[in-house]
This record gives sequence, structure tokens and C-alpha cells, in this order.
Amino acid sequence: MIVADDDRLQRAYTSAILRKLGYDPYEADNGISALNLLHELGAQILICDLDMPGLDGIELTRQIRAEQSGAYIHILMVTGRDQRQQRERALDAGIDDFMAKPLDTASLTARVRSVDRLMRHEQLLAEREANLLAAKEQIETDLRDAAEAQRRMLPAPHAQIGQCRFHSALMASNILAGDMFAYFELAPGVLGFYAIDVAGHGIHASLMSVALGHMLTAELFRQRALNAQGKPDPAALVRFLNARFFRDDSSDYFTMFCGVLDQHSNTLHYCQAGYPSGFMVGPKGDCHPVGPGGFPVALLPRADFETEQVPFPPDHVLVLVSDGALEAESPAGQPFDDEGVNRFLTENSHDPATIPDKMIDALSRWRGGVQLEDDLSIVVCERMQAG
Repeated sequence: MIVADDDRLQRAYTSAILRKLGYDPYEADNGISALNLLHELGAQILICDLDMPGLDGIELTRQIRAEQSGAYIHILMVTGRDQRQQRERALDAGIDDFMAKPLDTASLTARVRSVDRLMRHEQLLAEREANLLAAKEQIETDLRDAAEAQRRMLPAPHAQIGQCRFHSALMASNILAGDMFAYFELAPGVLGFYAIDVAGHGIHASLMSVALGHMLTAELFRQRALNAQGKPDPAALVRFLNARFFRDDSSDYFTMFCGVLDQHSNTLHYCQAGYPSGFMVGPKGDCHPVGPGGFPVALLPRADFETEQVPFPPDHVLVLVSDGALEAESPAGQPFDDEGVNRFLTENSHDPATIPDKMIDALSRWRGGVQLEDDLSIVVCERMQAG
């Protein structure tokens, strides 16, 4: 605490009262000395006279407020009772409170204790803010670790399985994503793959996507997506998931594209459960949708899921994109939509391995650099000629 007054007796009187209140005051006989003491000691309470040589109370206050960047300095000014105009100027400069001359013990005690309460409250708020910041940083660290663990569950972004090459990418709208996908061999010449989009965003959706990623293994595909005779029936797997995840007391659900590719017959057996239709791209860039739609998984207790078939010959490419791409809006509010994806694939089908990264770049340009509002996942299945 600093007492600034060019009157030695007034400084001594004020300091004596402050010592009785339990404070340790430092004295300055002018405004410049008071400012230097503030810099040196880091004091947060200043009691100053209005009229001082060199730097009066108002100019001292202006300079303190202009340069203050750390803890707030509470300034109490001592003025004469007839200095009303100067008080208005002092308020504009940033004075917190006034005390009239002659200074009395009760007035000084009341104002100093009021400032002390404010400082304790400020300290409490600062401690709470520091604790909240530390908690926020810890949560963000945990989320980043969880996101890294989630990414490690995904298959390699470029992988060859049988006579197919897979290319993929995942971009979360926040730290964690509600999208999941995988591809694997079920039997010689038979491949399984899926893409899932859990409704919602953030931690809740990501937890469900991770649970699905753990569950949907190649072994589960063999058990549920192939019938007793070994024929593909991906709808059976989707029905199993619907029964497993539907709950009357929950609104959780997810969309899914579940496929089994028989390379011997060049046939894709698939079940589309609310997931956006895939895009089949021919060797000349011709592009057409794959899938009639269907119900999401776990939304209805007994939804109707069917296995569909479509030719998938060599030199063709199947592309699955989540609705994060279709719903991406330009700055003007225009969605990228199926037409945008179709146009993009027609222009870039000559190099399937680059489709995921190029589509992310295209969507970023479409959005004007603004982050996507939904998670984006891209899965590309490229059929090759038998060697």
C-alpha cells in the first residue's frame, strides 16, 4: 500500500491509521515518487492527495490506468470538500473512490476495508479462473489423446486387399469424430467394408463410434454378413446391430453402408442403412449412385434392412462419403450436395488414391476455409485387373 501526499504530517497521520489496521504503508511525497514505488513494489492500493507537485493525483491516475497491464490498482483520492469539479475530472481519469479532508479514521478504515474485500474477491476469482483454465487444458489434452486413440483404430489410409486398393481419410469437425470405417478380407476373394456416421457430434458420438469400431471386426463380418452357405448377406449384420443398439429410452442411432465384395463374380452385396448413397465411377469417369437409402440403425426396433446387389467390375471405383461432405455449405449457403461430389469424382477419377485428400481440399475451398460443421469420412474402393 502506498500513501502519496506532499504534506508530511498528513502522510504520517494516514500511515499511522493504516498500521493500526494491519497494513505496511510506503510513503511518497509526490506523484512521480508514488509511480516509481508502484513499479518497484507492485502495490495494489494507492491513497493519494489531489494536489501534489510534479504529478498531481489526476495525472498520476491517468498514467497508472494507461500503463496498467497486471493486477488492478485501487486508487483512493483525498480531496477538499469544495473540489467538486476536480472530483469529476478524477472520476474520468479512473479514480475508484474519494475521501474528504480533513481525513478521519472512520472514513479511511471503511474505504480501505472495502478495497481489501474487493481484492480478496478478485484473488478468489483469479484462483477460480486459473483452476478452470487448468481443468480446460487437461480436458483438451485428454480429448486429443482420445482422438489419437480413435485414429489408431482406423485402417491404413492406403491398403491393398486382394484385387482391391482402399484409400481413406477422416476429418473431425471438432477434436473427436462420430465417423468410423474399416475394410478387411473375409475369405479368399471376398472383402468386407463399412462406413458409419453416428448421429450428433463430440464425445458422445465418438464413444459410440469407437464401440462400433471395436465390435465390427472381420470375424464378426464372417459370422453375421455371410450366411450358412458362405453367401454374402450384409443386411443380416445390420439387423444384428439394430437389435444390439436399439433402446426405448435412448435417441442414439447411426447410419451405415455395409458392403461385401465378391471378387470372383464381380458383385458388390451391400446394405444401405440411412448412409448417403455411394458413387460408382467407371474407367471413363462416368459416375452413378449406389443405394436406395434405407433406415438408420437403432432408430426403430424392427426396421426393414435388405441386401442389394450391383456389378462392381475391375477398373471401377466405389466412393463412400459421409454427409459432412454433402451438407457442407459455401459462404453463400449453398450445399456441396451429391452434384458437387459427382462433379468432383468425374474430374478426379483418373487417380483414385488422391481422391480423399483432394476432396478435403475441394471442400475447404468450397467452405472458404471455414471448418466443416460435421465430421467427414471418405472411403474409396478401387478394383484392379486380376494379375
